[in-house]
Amino acid sequence: MSHSTLPPAGHEAGPPPPATAVAPPPRTAARPPSGSEPRSIWPASTAPVGHGDLAVGGVPLTELADRFGTPAYVLDEDEVRHRCRAYLRAFPDADVYYAAKAFLCRAMVRWVQEEGLGLDVCSAGELELAVTTGFPPERIVLHGNAKSPADLRAALRLGVGRIVIDSTSEIARLAAAVPAGSRQKALIRVVPGIAAGGHAKIRTGTDDQKFGLSIADGSAQHAIARVLSQPRLELTGLHCHLGSQITTVKPYLSAVRRLIGLLARIREHHGSTLPELDLGGGHGVAYRPGEPALDPGTLGAKIRAELARGCAAAGLPVPRLAVEPGRAIAGPAGVVLYRVLSVKRTGDHTFVAVDGGMSDNPRPALYGVRYAPRLVGRASAAAPEPVTVVGRHCEAGDVLAPDAQLPGDIRPGDLLAVPVAGAYHLSMASGYNLVGRPPVVAVTGGHARLLIRRESLADIQERDIGV
Repeated sequence: MSHSTLPPAGHEAGPPPPATAVAPPPRTAARPPSGSEPRSIWPASTAPVGHGDLAVGGVPLTELADRFGTPAYVLDEDEVRHRCRAYLRAFPDADVYYAAKAFLCRAMVRWVQEEGLGLDVCSAGELELAVTTGFPPERIVLHGNAKSPADLRAALRLGVGRIVIDSTSEIARLAAAVPAGSRQKALIRVVPGIAAGGHAKIRTGTDDQKFGLSIADGSAQHAIARVLSQPRLELTGLHCHLGSQITTVKPYLSAVRRLIGLLARIREHHGSTLPELDLGGGHGVAYRPGEPALDPGTLGAKIRAELARGCAAAGLPVPRLAVEPGRAIAGPAGVVLYRVLSVKRTGDHTFVAVDGGMSDNPRPALYGVRYAPRLVGRASAAAPEPVTVVGRHCEAGDVLAPDAQLPGDIRPGDLLAVPVAGAYHLSMASGYNLVGRPPVVAVTGGHARLLIRRESLADIQERDIGV
């Protein structure tokens, strides 16, 4: 995927034109990075517009900050759509489900539907939002290691296409909830015993975590037999999800081989040939220049080749493949804007405090993710210096970027932009310190529109009814 190359923060490019006159460059025209500058991590529409400012989707970031305030999330609609299409090209004749947990709102539901993807949800809330926005329920998969009765009732009432069974105790509860005379299609989430992912807290393919049913101890095989015996459940296939932020293809190929072995044993022991195989998501993206990212085209080609080869050796028909990208679609399409509130130099450390923090992005505190914030809105000739960008909250762990490079003259009032902010930021946001969650603004073709408004103090107070 070609991305725009950005100039240094102090680069001058002439006076900024009006927002409506700044058109996002076509992807084919994006300039490749020079040999001294790593591959860009910004949306492909990103372009300099003068005086150190940047435009995304044709709208200057300073204009967005002035209009919508900070912190604010900016989501490039064209980038989302492009990434949806890239997955459909990489996985032809397969089902591509967008993982709603990464980020969901009504506009995202509509974009995903229009681009031809399915939807992977984890709760009745995500499911209801999607269906009431018009998303066809038969193209939805419901996940969850501990689905509530309300989750299952909503899924059955609305007619979801697949329910992924995550534990043996769920089998009887689900079967009992299915109306008489009907059958619910289901997959079983199996644990293939493969360690993959960017951090221990986001690795889910091994036996020492809460998800799925183990192949190694026989739990998966036991659950398969039980589901096959339920007249109200139709076992359509197997599901696995190895973890998150995986940047190499090898773990997925190992999972394919182990799941083909399980499919062969199911046919041998039960006489059933399951027609579907869902390999989940977890496809890694680059958060900082020079970091690796998983290319969907390479991933798709190698998975399909391994699946065809393994099924031929086992004498099995090739099952219909499914994948569930979330971060890889939403993450690189988002940019978050912060205003610098203070700059504090303590010993050898410089702390740059902004008006957001762990309430709108808990990921650095949860599992140490690192970002590359950038000064926008003014040119600076000062040399970059290492700083720690911190949030406004009452926690020492409220650190957004521990080793950021920002101009040495960084000062209160400056605007910082952080790329790759579209996934697992707002969806994991909290009400800590009652500061309110930021808005989400979509940009495309030089226009901006509000998708989710800022959470106000009035919103917070309305929920507090106990006096």
